[in-house]
Amino acid sequence: MSIASNSPTRRDLLATTAAAAAASLLPGAAQAPPGGEAIRPFTASFPQEDVTELLRRVAATRWPDKETVTDDTQGVQLATMQNLARYWATDYDWSKMQTRLQALPQFVTEIDGLDIHFIHVRSRHDNALPVIVTHGWPGSIIEQLKIIEPLTDPTAHGGSEADAFHVVIPSLPGYGFSAKPTMPGWNPPRIAKAWAVLMPRLGYPKYVAQGGDWGNAVSELMAVQAPPGLLGIHTNMAATVPADIAKLLAAGGPPPAGLSPDEKRAWDQLDDFYKNGLGYAIEMNNRPQTLYGIVDSPVGLAAWMLDHDIRSYQLIARVFDGKTEGLTRDDILDNVTLYWLTNTAISSARLYWDNAHFPSGGFFDPRGIKIPVAVSAFPDEIYQAPRSWAEKAYPNLIYYNGPPKGGHFAAWEQPAVFAEELRTAFRPLRQQL
Repeated sequence: MSIASNSPTRRDLLATTAAAAAASLLPGAAQAPPGGEAIRPFTASFPQEDVTELLRRVAATRWPDKETVTDDTQGVQLATMQNLARYWATDYDWSKMQTRLQALPQFVTEIDGLDIHFIHVRSRHDNALPVIVTHGWPGSIIEQLKIIEPLTDPTAHGGSEADAFHVVIPSLPGYGFSAKPTMPGWNPPRIAKAWAVLMPRLGYPKYVAQGGDWGNAVSELMAVQAPPGLLGIHTNMAATVPADIAKLLAAGGPPPAGLSPDEKRAWDQLDDFYKNGLGYAIEMNNRPQTLYGIVDSPVGLAAWMLDHDIRSYQLIARVFDGKTEGLTRDDILDNVTLYWLTNTAISSARLYWDNAHFPSGGFFDPRGIKIPVAVSAFPDEIYQAPRSWAEKAYPNLIYYNGPPKGGHFAAWEQPAVFAEELRTAFRPLRQQL
């Protein structure tokens, strides 16, 4: 990985020019101080030999025996991984994603001693609402690429000029192109504070925040910290589980009486996740440094990342079985390839350890947020937050909707729906710009 190669290609030069032009559009960019607060253009570039080595390792994978059951209860199935590896080694082309990334305005700036990478695309509409969108694990900035154009250029994607956003998509510390922390402590509250530094530095005194997975934790903690410019947040993985429900789930007991159908469905989803889906999180909470195998083996890394939640895994398995889903085979491999090329398998996993050792509350526990909150509860998320729970968790709930389709990677899977959710959710806050 390099900011600029020694012998830049035409694509590199074009991307650098685009980044520099975008930098000139940043409010106050001409006055950027020369030190750590400077906003520096960034170009994503990897040597071809790194890509060649990745593909060599994929082709040379040493495979385990087939699972001894006919379903996915033992984990990611051999057939799925062999289908994935076959496509990766023979048909996948990383250069397409690298070219796509190089066409986007990207930057790095130092915050709290760490270089933070981000995409920053300004809308051509002057009254656009600035939004900072945060990914999670096992995601990356690649999760949000499909929503950039619908948000920044809504008139070309079924919206109106009044729906426009200026879009900022940072890489979490230790993920993608952001620097890797060398000391512990980069937990969600610290990241939230960093994002509250980033947005004013970009010239946005007022803005909104959006996130799912770790992005939800970061966005919600921004809301708890309530920096002066934050108008409100939108979440696609809301933290709404009531304390009594959380206690019963942790005990592994039966659901309480009196749950509504939506609440019972949420209980069933959470109960399944806690009993069958937390293996990856337990390991990364406790022993992330042990995961040397997924740093070394691309197929090992892919399997680890696929085994996140059962509905996402089943969707991905169908994709590599030739079915048409919200994600493509290239989508999935773009994301895994980025992790392997940036060598961020363990540095990203440490976010779980940092959160466990510098705790900021349970992942799904309400945080007592006072500022406006909007919720999009997708049906195939880890759990679909019921409206009743959302209303209790967020006293200032300005929007709630349950889209008919979409899961944990909603912006990636259903970008048109996701963009419309953000447009509708944040309309009440635009008058505060």
